[in-house]
Amino acid sequence: MPNSNIGNKNQPSRKPVVLMTMGTQERKGHDYQVMTHKYIAPLVEFAGCVPVLVPTCCGTDDLETYLDMADGIYLTGAGSNIDPALYGQENQTPGKVQDKNRDLFDIPLVQLAIARGLPIFGVCRGMQEINVALGGDIHQKVYEVPGLNDHRENPDDPVDVQYAAAHGVKIKEGSWLHETLGSDEIRVNSLHGQGLNNLGEGLEPIALAEDGLVEAIHGPGLSPFLFAVQWHPEWQAARNPDSIKIFRAFGDACRTQVLKAQAAKRQQAA
Repeated sequence: MPNSNIGNKNQPSRKPVVLMTMGTQERKGHDYQVMTHKYIAPLVEFAGCVPVLVPTCCGTDDLETYLDMADGIYLTGAGSNIDPALYGQENQTPGKVQDKNRDLFDIPLVQLAIARGLPIFGVCRGMQEINVALGGDIHQKVYEVPGLNDHRENPDDPVDVQYAAAHGVKIKEGSWLHETLGSDEIRVNSLHGQGLNNLGEGLEPIALAEDGLVEAIHGPGLSPFLFAVQWHPEWQAARNPDSIKIFRAFGDACRTQVLKAQAAKRQQAA
């Protein structure tokens, strides 16, 4: 059946391509590059995008090549922490695994994607990477900061319990997220020991946990879509209307990027 969108200036001619950077994981003496299925599924099912999984273990020489094929960037969570040296601190959690290859790939990826005006969506570690890439820093032990709660999951709980809604998040009135979700407050899961402290340049806090910890950031002056959350909207997204709205909004931003590319090609051909 022919593609009815071809030739229609108001419809993208293809699905958007979104880069998803993978992380290092050691298994039985072998180094793997991995991406969890739960992050991929809602990008395909609700954002309507095509994921391209990018290895971070081979350096940054091909960053521009990857970006040339991208209509959006999706930075996911992971079990590793960002190297604190990248935001000027000593490591306070030496027992926690790090992934320096991903750090050194994703930070310039964020900066170059912003320079190209690409949509960017970050989850958990992904939000922290965006903050560090823009000059911000991180609470390495949120649970030891006076006035902040312990946002970690119980490692002994079943996965469904770990990812269950744990606390409320107050959404800034009039913000993009407020308009997208149509809510003043939502309940979210909580599975992180670290969190944002000082925000990077151009970032705005648009959702806060009950203790005041930043749970969502927005960078409207940096990119047509730069949004990230500390919680995990990808978890059982099909059962969560708020998660579906967020992924659809990201997909719409990526489709707009495809339309811009189509318009630029038409202009070049004219």
